[in-house]
Amino acid sequence: MHEMPVTESILNVVLKHAAMNKAEKIISVNLQIGKLSDLQDEWLQRYFDYLSKGTIAEGAKLKIERTPVIMQCDGCSTCYEVEVAQMDNLVCPACGADRATFFSGREYYIKTMEVQ
Repeated sequence: MHEMPVTESILNVVLKHAAMNKAEKIISVNLQIGKLSDLQDEWLQRYFDYLSKGTIAEGAKLKIERTPVIMQCDGCSTCYEVEVAQMDNLVCPACGADRATFFSGREYYIKTMEVQ
């Protein structure tokens, strides 16, 4: 259910930018969402379809790219990508340390949008 307010926020941003650029129709919205985010692609699109009815974004498709989980080693500061399934057994590939700080993977961004 938490996809609804996120989707509403995305819609508000794209409508604002479309208006500023005098767009007549929003065709698609390209999003980057971290792999650790629990936002579900299908529900984002469903809520977007529902919320955008009657706006210039009606019928627009959300194109979602999942971005990797990046950790930063607490020992040597190396940043490295990990798979979600490996989150319990982190080992720095540069120095072997087993302590790291979350760097990215939960975020979501509006990357671009296609308009007419």
